[in-house]
Parts: sequence; structure tokens; C-alpha cells
Amino acid sequence: MNSMNCYFQVLMMAMGGLGIFLLGMKYMSEGMQAVAGPRLRRMISSVTDNRIFAVAIGTFVTTLIQSSSITTVMVVGFVNSGFMTLLQALGVIFGANIGTTITGWVLSLKISHYGLPLLGASSLVFLFAGRERYRYWGMFLMGIGMVFFGLELMSDGFKPLRSEPAVLRLFHTLRAETFTGVIRAAFVGLIVTAIIQSSSATLGIVIGLLKTDLLDFPTAASIVLGLNIGTTITAWIASIGGNAHARRAALGHILFNVIGVLWLLPIFPHYRRFIEGLVPNHGSEASLLLQTNLTRLALVHTMFNVINTLVFLPFLKPFARLVSWLIPDRQAGEAYRLEYLNVRFLAHPALGVEQSHKEIVAMSEHVLQMVSALDTILSLPYPERDTRSEDEIFRREKILDNIQREVTVFLSRLLSDSVPGEVMDVGRRQLRLAHEYESVGDYFMNLVKLNIKLVQNRLELPMEERRHLRELHGLVAGLLKRLHQPLQEETIPNPTLMVDFQPEAAKVLKVMKEFRHEHLETFARQEHNPLMSLVYTDMLTAFRRVRDHAYNIAEVVTGEK
Repeated sequence: MNSMNCYFQVLMMAMGGLGIFLLGMKYMSEGMQAVAGPRLRRMISSVTDNRIFAVAIGTFVTTLIQSSSITTVMVVGFVNSGFMTLLQALGVIFGANIGTTITGWVLSLKISHYGLPLLGASSLVFLFAGRERYRYWGMFLMGIGMVFFGLELMSDGFKPLRSEPAVLRLFHTLRAETFTGVIRAAFVGLIVTAIIQSSSATLGIVIGLLKTDLLDFPTAASIVLGLNIGTTITAWIASIGGNAHARRAALGHILFNVIGVLWLLPIFPHYRRFIEGLVPNHGSEASLLLQTNLTRLALVHTMFNVINTLVFLPFLKPFARLVSWLIPDRQAGEAYRLEYLNVRFLAHPALGVEQSHKEIVAMSEHVLQMVSALDTILSLPYPERDTRSEDEIFRREKILDNIQREVTVFLSRLLSDSVPGEVMDVGRRQLRLAHEYESVGDYFMNLVKLNIKLVQNRLELPMEERRHLRELHGLVAGLLKRLHQPLQEETIPNPTLMVDFQPEAAKVLKVMKEFRHEHLETFARQEHNPLMSLVYTDMLTAFRRVRDHAYNIAEVVTGEK
């Protein structure tokens, strides 16, 4: 009975410590993202074909946000959209593997007893700071305090197990004294990390067990080897439903870690002794031995990823070709899927709105493609029809509906939690932009349907009316193209946009009214088919509605509403 009570108390304290540790990692990441999230995403998107630069960016960003999972999910989204090549993505992913090892170095510091005071002091900053930026710095520091406090709770919780023979026998079976033992311990690290989807949490558990002497250094190092494979499950989940390029990036992440572990396993005892030689013991006291082992453990994790990256970098192009061969392109005609959004970004609002912004840019690009297709349709002489261009507009209108629906659901869920004020403002602007672009797509589809009605009813518009429609279409197209640039360059709000936009928008309205007035006067003097006249005026009205929605978009871009 006493043993059962002991196990129950250990379980409660260890689970509580792990929960606080995970929450601390979340606060650290969210605090840093709130302060620097947009800049970090732009930093990743600026990666070039220089593989060294890509690795450096991946390392730096992951070191700051302390989550290789977030970095790899972003990279998968960029590759899925064609915004980043597979070669660039692999370089960033290699760097993310190095960046995430900073957790081990932080946890190896001799400051764990200061976790609770740091948590208390930073919570005051978080609660009472006047400026939002200071509040999120407080959240970041509060997360660090929670990480160390949670680690202390886990360590204290594991201590009673040192006197339990059954527990000691269990951990003895994990000892990495043989090659089989190394594989067994690595497999445990793989499974635990795959389940909780956090290599940092697994590392925290290992350090807690190491502090209580339930694990020795060779076994802890073997578990760390396995967690490198377990952490790849996050990128693979993010790639599910994506295109072939996204799945290649995720597979590249998996192969990078699996191959690295496989080549290291046969020489792992020599690798471990090499690490022990780099960090020798400086005394026989328990505290000194523990500190030495914690430093060694952090070095095992970092050195593995650094060496693995150095091995892979010269063969990056052949490796990318191998991944592309393993995952061939899908057949044409597959259903359109959103390119950037992933449910994991709901937990990271600062980065989430950056990703949804890319979907808004994609909506603008689809609208511009519709503009081009409609220009082709309006240029054809009666009674010719370009069914390919018509189908293109109908297809893109469905895509716009899909993006608008998914972006609305995503942002509604993201903004329902407590988020920074800046993120809230950006999210609200994006919700309105998604609605406006979807409405523009609807009116372009209506224009195509009206043109089809003319042809099907054998109604030929006079040359003057057709010229008017093309002129009006050109003016509207100019408005939409002018709006695309600040969206694409992310210069929002852009107060200077209205200087040129407002006169152009006013011109569209003036020209449309002139064309309608001229047509009605002609209709009154001459005998015209009433249906043809109705369709023509409906087309003029549709262009006016497009102009209205474009003006609404301009207001959002300039920050007026």
C-alpha cells in the first residue's frame, strides 16, 4: 500500500512538473513570437539558395522561439506554396535541428533554484506592465521561470523512486551498456517524443531522471539520440494534405535525422567517450558530477546535429533529388488546398496572422488571374466563346470561396483567445480583406455568366458598348493591380496608397455612369433588344461593384477602417 501511495505521489508531482515545464516552453515561445514573430517569419522567407545562410537562419530563428516544430511547419507551408524551394527548405530544417539543441544548454545551467523567484518577478511585469511589449517580455521570462520550476518538480518527484527495487530494475533494463541497450534507449526517446511532440519536454524528463541517478549518462545520451527522430513527426503531420513539395520537405526532415542516427549508432560508444573527453570530471562530488553530465548531455545533442548537418550539406542537391524521387509529383487536377494555414499556428497567434496574410495575398493573385481571363473573353468578337477562360474564372471563384471560408474559421478561432492588440488588429483587417476579395470573385463570375447569356441568346452588343466594357475592365484591373503590391510587400498600413488610388476609383465611377447614360439615351432613340440592354447595364453595374469592393480593400490597406 505504501508503495502504491509512493508511486501515486511520484506520478502527480512528475506530471505536474511536466505540465508546468511544457507551459513554460509555450510561454517562452509565445512571448518571443509576440515581440519578434513577424520579423522571424520574414527572416525565414528571405532565405536564398546559399545553403550556409539557410542553415544559419534556421538555427537563429529556432534558438529564439525554442521550437523546431514551429520552424519546420512554417517551412512546409512555404514549400507547399512554391514560395521556397526544396533545397532552401532543407537548409532551414537542418538549422532548426541545431537551434532546438539550445534547450539542453539552458537546462544545464546551475540556476534551477532561481526558477520560482524568476517566475514570481516576471509575472508581476506581465500583469502590471503598461506597454504590451513589456508584458510579452514578461511572459517570455515567466516561461523561463516555469521551465526551471517544472524541472525541479520533476526531479523532486522522481527522488523517492531511487529506493524502489522494482523501479531500479526497470531502469536497469534501459541501461545502454551494450549495442542492444543503446538501441532500446534510443527507441524509448523516439516514442516519448513522438507522443508528446516536444523534444524539449523529453529532454526535460531525461534531465530530471539524470538528476535523481535513475539514469546514467550513457543511457541519457542514447535517449537523446532517439528523440531526434521522434521530433520529426510534427513536420510530417503538417505536410499531410499538402502537395508533393511539402511532403518532400517533411520526408527530408525525417531522413536527415534517421540517417544521422543510423550512421552514429555503430560508433556511439566512441562518440560518447569523445564527448566525455571534451568535458572531463573536475571532482568526485555529486553536484560536480551532475553538472558535468548535464553539460555532456547538451553537447551530445548539439554535436550530433552539427556533425550531421556538416555531413549532409555537401550532398544537399543529391539528397533533394532522392527525396523528389521518393515522392513524385501528383497527377494534375488535384483539388485545391490552402497553402499556408496549419492548425498548429492557432497556438502561435503572432505567426498565425503572418501565415493567413499569405492566403490573402493568394486571393489577390487569383483575382488578378480572373482579370486576365476576363480580358480575353471580352476581346473575342461575337459569337466566339473562350470556354477555357470561362472555366478558369469559375474554378478560381470556387478557390476564393474556399480560402475565404477557411481563413475566416482560422482567424475566428485564433482571435477568440487572448492575443496581443496588434495581432487582433491585423486579424480583423484580414477577415475584411478575405470577404472583399471573395466578393470581387463573385462579380467576375457574374460578368462571365452575363456574357454567356448574350451569346446563348444570340444577342450581339454594338461595337461601342463592347469598347466601353473593355475600357471599364481595364480601369478596374488597374485598381486591383495597384492594391496587390502593398499586400505582396506587406506594407500595411500604407497611408500613401489613397493619393493615387482615390482619383482612379472616382474615374471608374464617373466613366461607368457616362457609359450607362449614353446607352440609355441610345436605347431611347433606337430600337434595341430589351434583354441585351438589361444584360449590358447589369455588366456595368458588376464593374461598379468590383470598384466598390476594391475601394473597401484600399481603405483596409491604408488603415482608414
